[in-house]
Amino acid sequence: MTSASGPTAAWRSATQGGDLLPSGPAGHLSTPPGDGHGPETGPPTVTIGSYPDYPSAQRVVDYLADNRFPVERSAIVGTNLTLVETVLGRMTTGRAGLLGAGTGAWFGLFIGLLFGIFTVGNWLAVILVGLVIGAIWGAVFGAVAHAMTGGQRDFTSASSLRAGQYAVTVDAQLADQARQLLGRMQMPGHSAADR
Repeated sequence: MTSASGPTAAWRSATQGGDLLPSGPAGHLSTPPGDGHGPETGPPTVTIGSYPDYPSAQRVVDYLADNRFPVERSAIVGTNLTLVETVLGRMTTGRAGLLGAGTGAWFGLFIGLLFGIFTVGNWLAVILVGLVIGAIWGAVFGAVAHAMTGGQRDFTSASSLRAGQYAVTVDAQLADQARQLLGRMQMPGHSAADR
């Protein structure tokens, strides 16, 4: 004989379709809003101009802000993104050790300062010892870490994302107002086709 007042009955009544899941601390389960194809994107937008560089697009948005346009309803969208990895130099075990020593020295200096605050005697000696020990351990770890790569990556680099073009978009209902304001702005590089 089953009772409808047991914990299983409470679980069934808390969910849609009678599944055996508890409601949880936030309340009853419900389906998320939208059509199920990702997050809601907000109101439709219109591109009011395309620019070859970011400063040009930034000047447009700044001009709109200066003319009391609701810029919180606009966006600068970079398109044609390219990942650029700039090679900075060759990496050797010695250079890796030197870079590790620099990082370790900063950490050692920090630890030395912490201990130096609470030292009654020669606090400068405590700071210097922390710095030297940090540099030594940093050099060892840097050199060993590079040696363990087995020559797989013997260079240092910095990565950045670059856009080929920058578009300024606004909410569709504000597009005419933005275009009128931009019509008064004299700026090279503004795409006349987007007006």
